[in-house]
Amino acid sequence: MKSLPAVRRRTAGLLLALALLSTTATACGDDSSDDAAGGSQKVKFGYIADYSGSVALAVAQKQGLWKKAGLTPDLRVFTNGPLQVTALGTGSLDFGYLGPGALWLPASGRASIVSVNMLGLADRVIARPGSGIEKPADLKGKKIAVAEGTSGDMILNLALNEAGLKPDDVTKVAMDASTVVTAFSSGQVDAAATWYPLIDTMKKKVPDLKEISETQDYYPKLTFPNVFVTQPKLASGNPELVKKVTGVLKEAGDWIAAHPEESETVAADFLKLPAGQLKGSTEYVKILPSAELTKLTQDGTVDGWFDELAGVFNRMGKLPEPGKASDYYLGDLYAAAGKADRS
Repeated sequence: MKSLPAVRRRTAGLLLALALLSTTATACGDDSSDDAAGGSQKVKFGYIADYSGSVALAVAQKQGLWKKAGLTPDLRVFTNGPLQVTALGTGSLDFGYLGPGALWLPASGRASIVSVNMLGLADRVIARPGSGIEKPADLKGKKIAVAEGTSGDMILNLALNEAGLKPDDVTKVAMDASTVVTAFSSGQVDAAATWYPLIDTMKKKVPDLKEISETQDYYPKLTFPNVFVTQPKLASGNPELVKKVTGVLKEAGDWIAAHPEESETVAADFLKLPAGQLKGSTEYVKILPSAELTKLTQDGTVDGWFDELAGVFNRMGKLPEPGKASDYYLGDLYAAAGKADRS
């Protein structure tokens, strides 16, 4: 048996090693996170492994934008936005990506939005032929398949609200997105709230389906943006780092806007997918150059988007007390950030 002092020495050594590992793991995004060799700041950045969720990071990596800004990214893949917000809250992530269905989280104060990535145009409320549904008002009394908490749920809420209907006026059948395809295609429901490319799959079995409501019906007053977010405490404690990262995202976004088809290939390569697998991904998104997004930020349009969506989330029961967009969208910082900014 080892002596007590020996055990204590080994325990102390283990605790010291764990402390050093903890310091290394949590230093990203802090002033002390500069690489000893090159003075490059490390940034832990989350993403989702699809086109919209990864393309800006893929372009930034391929174009050398991180290095230009004096940053070293630690890119971490996630399956959804809420998990990234949880990681932001624990400090294990500095920045992340959220789709529109997760925007209630910044509106509840759990993350700060640093940039709009692109606008989603893919969501639809669709109806089966013979269902008697020609317009949103006709949804009353109908059975509608939807994946709850997604942008499909949001477009359904908008369609019902436009028609003066309440959620109780329809029979909403909650299921996962893939099951929505099956239920609609087999005639188990009258309508569905979902998105492309899933609708392309449905059209193979129901070629004469009807599109009742779509995202573009509400633009420019309201749209479905996907965004990049950061920790609120990082935004207030280290605004210069946030500005640098935002500059990288702005420059990447401008490259994507100028090379949409090529960006699909860049994202596929980043995700280690066959070159053509993401072909057509830009068909159902609107990519805004940074100059246009800056203008829309400064004239209050972007704040309006988030405020309108907060109202949607409130009606859906996700956001009892929505904050104002000016509290969680860092519009002034976005406008001030230079592309791949070192300042």
